[in-house]
Amino acid sequence: METEALKVVNRGEEDEMDMSGYRLCRWKLAIVGVGVVLTGGFLLLLLYWMPEWCVKATCTRTPIREAEVVLLRSTDEFKRWFRAKVRVMLAPGKNPFDCPDSRIVANGHTPHPAENQTEDCERKHSEYQPVQIRYFTLHSTKYYWNDMIQNFEVLKGLEDLGVKCSSVHDDHSKGLTEDEQDYRRLFFGENEIAVKVPSVFKLLIKEVLNPFYIFQLFSIILWSADEYYYYALAIVIMSVISIFTSLYTIKKQYVMLHDMVATHSIVRVSVCRANDVIEEAMSTELVPGDVMVIPANGTIMPCDAVLVSGTCIVNESMLTGESVPVTKTNLPNPSRSAKGTEEDELYSSELHKRHTLFCGTNVIQTRFYSGELVKAVVVTTGFSTSKGRLVRSILYPKPTDFKLYHDAYLFMLCLVAVAGIGFIYTVVNSIMNKVPVPTIIIESLDIITITVPPALPAAMTAGIVYAQRRLKRIGIFCISPQRINICGQLNLVCFDKTGTLTEDGLDLWGIQRVENSSFLLSETHACKEDLVKSQFVACMATCHSLTKIEGKLSGDPLDLKMFEATGWILEEATEEETALHNRIMPTVVKPPKQLLPEAEASADQDMELCKILPSYEMGIVRQFPFSSALQRMSVVTRLLGEKRMDAYLKGAPEVVASLCKQETVPHNFSEVLEGYTKQGFRVIAVAHRKLESKLSWHKVQNVSRDTIESNMQFLGLIIMQNKLKAETPGVLADLRRASIRTVMVTGDNMLTAISVARDCGMIPPQDRIIIADALPPKDGQTAMINWHYADNPPEHVSATGSNPEEVQIRLEEESSGAALHSMEHYHFAMSGKSFAVIAEHFQDLLQKLVLHGTVFARMAPDQKTQLVEALQSVDYYVGMCGDGANDCGALKRAHSGISLSELEASVASPFTSRTPNISCVPSLIREGRAALITSFCVFKFMALYSIIQYVSVTLLYSILSNLGDFQFLFIDIAIILVIVFTMSLNPAWKELVSERPPSGLISGPLLFSVLMQILVCLGFQTLAFLWVKHQPWYHKWTPSSDACSLSNYSHHQNETNHDEHNIKNYENTTVFFISSFQYLIVAIVFSKGKPFRQPSYKNLPFLISSFALYAFILFIMLYRVDAIDQFLEIVCVPYQWRYTMLLIIVVNAVVSVLTESF
Repeated sequence: METEALKVVNRGEEDEMDMSGYRLCRWKLAIVGVGVVLTGGFLLLLLYWMPEWCVKATCTRTPIREAEVVLLRSTDEFKRWFRAKVRVMLAPGKNPFDCPDSRIVANGHTPHPAENQTEDCERKHSEYQPVQIRYFTLHSTKYYWNDMIQNFEVLKGLEDLGVKCSSVHDDHSKGLTEDEQDYRRLFFGENEIAVKVPSVFKLLIKEVLNPFYIFQLFSIILWSADEYYYYALAIVIMSVISIFTSLYTIKKQYVMLHDMVATHSIVRVSVCRANDVIEEAMSTELVPGDVMVIPANGTIMPCDAVLVSGTCIVNESMLTGESVPVTKTNLPNPSRSAKGTEEDELYSSELHKRHTLFCGTNVIQTRFYSGELVKAVVVTTGFSTSKGRLVRSILYPKPTDFKLYHDAYLFMLCLVAVAGIGFIYTVVNSIMNKVPVPTIIIESLDIITITVPPALPAAMTAGIVYAQRRLKRIGIFCISPQRINICGQLNLVCFDKTGTLTEDGLDLWGIQRVENSSFLLSETHACKEDLVKSQFVACMATCHSLTKIEGKLSGDPLDLKMFEATGWILEEATEEETALHNRIMPTVVKPPKQLLPEAEASADQDMELCKILPSYEMGIVRQFPFSSALQRMSVVTRLLGEKRMDAYLKGAPEVVASLCKQETVPHNFSEVLEGYTKQGFRVIAVAHRKLESKLSWHKVQNVSRDTIESNMQFLGLIIMQNKLKAETPGVLADLRRASIRTVMVTGDNMLTAISVARDCGMIPPQDRIIIADALPPKDGQTAMINWHYADNPPEHVSATGSNPEEVQIRLEEESSGAALHSMEHYHFAMSGKSFAVIAEHFQDLLQKLVLHGTVFARMAPDQKTQLVEALQSVDYYVGMCGDGANDCGALKRAHSGISLSELEASVASPFTSRTPNISCVPSLIREGRAALITSFCVFKFMALYSIIQYVSVTLLYSILSNLGDFQFLFIDIAIILVIVFTMSLNPAWKELVSERPPSGLISGPLLFSVLMQILVCLGFQTLAFLWVKHQPWYHKWTPSSDACSLSNYSHHQNETNHDEHNIKNYENTTVFFISSFQYLIVAIVFSKGKPFRQPSYKNLPFLISSFALYAFILFIMLYRVDAIDQFLEIVCVPYQWRYTMLLIIVVNAVVSVLTESF
């Protein structure tokens, strides 16, 4: 039989999977069919639950290219199995980007020519030979067979071609013909994110086929066969309520997701055809390569598309959780750039996101040039878009990786093993006592249903549900409840700086201009008459991405503060005003008239840009938006009346200085910058350049960014003050006292970040900071790391000096645990560039560095995600707290992501806080710890409940007795469910402590606690069971020989003397009372409070229900009530034995408490 190595699909991606091919086998199918009949359908259920077994039981291995069924397994830590059927479709070709030879229709079949068509068209159709294309669908994604790579692959869109930026403009901006569009639609499908809401019947079947409910059904059938009708009915009612509650929740989630996706997802769009004709079409008809016209009044994007002409103002809150409008500019065309200086790189929606309009984002308005439409080339459609990937991650989430759940399954297996022992004991004991076969079958199977508690899943989620409600009350919203438990394990939290640790808004502290390559004295105001026409203020007024939306200035908060500091006015120009600027981009800025100097100004005008004109206005001709990777932005402007244009640049001081002529940068630039950053100021540098007169408006639109941003003249520094939020130092102190490590990860300057870290207490004053400055390989030299203390300038320490070597040696020692105490006084800091170099060239050192890395500055969004992964790789449970804008990847990747976005729920983060400060972090950790301890308590209690009842039934089976139907009902409903759902109500402890809760059930203290309580309960129950038989009054109970007195004989005369199940006896009554108290004893013993939860006496529902149950059971044990005795099928015992049972219970309680305290 031919086999081949496993194929890999989605290699290197998050959903990477191994794949093998199979073909249906008739004789295997026949054997499985027989097995299904013989097992009453159970084998079919087993194969439904286990895709791997299903495929291997019904198919034989075959090469992938011939497979009828593919079996896939995820390569992540979860190793999940998936099964998919391979289908075949007919198409004119195999490559969606080839031009078809004949006209086709969207369903992949050859069209029937109409009667009035030409003979040439008929001849083409007669020659049409369709090609068979094999594909399968998994998780709303189609995988097509590719003969070239001999594997299945996903067709995502235009990026599959590996198109260069010039090719997007030259080859893909003309539009598609209808034939090409129909042909591509065969492969890419309709452009829609179809979230189908399943019918109630489908959901019901899927829910009912859950192993838990199948086990419930098995239990109900068994109990009904044993005539435990009331208990079976109670379980039926509970199961029905549980199923329909679950159905309602799932249905509601599907409807909400469907409505979220469906909102504006299908719109009418204007599409450019290859013959320059613009047609109206539905957005569902779009395919990659289509060219759509973005309307001037905006739209909701139905796909991912790259701008090839014009500019858009976009709200991307759907993706980022941040509602600040973003400016999107057209993709640069290197083939038309001046002197061909711009590198022609491959287009990537990630690298070129400033030019890409993402699906689901709201285009608020467009800006266009004379006679030009704002056009965008469709890149991806449907589930391949950014919104589609987001929806798919919600529809098909990864399992929550947490030790608690893994241990819970292991514990369940242990209970199953215990049930197996009881099963064998029951069978052997029944055979020895010559019990009828039907009774043996029922009673032996019954022991399994007792040992594995049916209410366990509901009980385990109770604590999480209560914690979620408490979080909602304090303004923390959760879209992933299972992560609440994981929050209880967090031992490291990463914080963004701006907007998280510090105030969101920046205040202008001052400016420091440069003249003649020297810094002037710092000035507090830029809005002054003598500065109004300076290049410095012109840069502040023009170099931004602000826009007017409904008459109000909107954009990045930093840009807004900077522009407001100038006092200038921004206007979106009308058609008449645009004509004055040679129809440039219609954004004009100008100072207020009161700031303009009089016309008789002196001839010495060093800071003037031109002669005084009646109207002093500047038009923004082109904008290069801010890029996190480049850490800068720039604009090209034209002053009204001037022929030559100006370029203005702002950004990170180090970056701006490197792009300026060195003679214009002051010699003390580094010292001045360091002085400001050490004080915690946010420093931005500005620069200017007069452009050549030959650069016309049209040429500027095609010039490369690098050409503009070079040979600049350094203008000076803008100093912004970023104040710490009032709550920040206190919260960080709380986390430090709780032994929870804190890390800052920011896009800001290194020294500014270090200063803020010291100010907020993240780095204590006495601790030293070591900066790791990594350099990539260059000129044949290998990559290297320079080490220096933050207090010392880097040039004072060489790469081979003694100090760097000493730091490195101590780092090595710390990793081996030899110098842990000494290393606690050191913190490592590094920039994003150094982090990238270390991650690539010093991977073995990276883990050691992140163990003591506290400040990570100038970090790009993807580097933040990599840092979270690096921290997780050294066994940290990582929390991430950010403002939701640049932190989306890290928020998703962390064990617990907390967004401080004002939106009530952000799809980018599992948790969203309405309180815009980090005080939510300790609250979330406290609630997580409380929920985690509650889960432990409930699991331990449910395990003891199972074992106690198992012991009771096993003891009674030895005398061919059992607990009565209403005894089971009273224990399971009145005691267990009431206790479980009230013991979970303990609120979180009021403060964080340094002690951490255990991460799993399989730990020494927890196992010791459970095993000791099992032994205690087993011992006292067995003692009471054996002791009652040695009482002088003991004899086989009958209604006529009651141990209390014979006075009640007349009362029992009318009763049925025949007790088929032998329920009424002294052993049963004794075991019932002892076990009932044992449930309550272990509930109180396990319901721990401090240091993670409030004490149980503050949990009033639990306190009241426990006291009421104690009082009721004690009352019916000490005082005989005939009606209750008849209902619970308990018999009367002498008062002497009642007090003896009470003594046994008291001693049991004392021993249990002492054992747990030990």
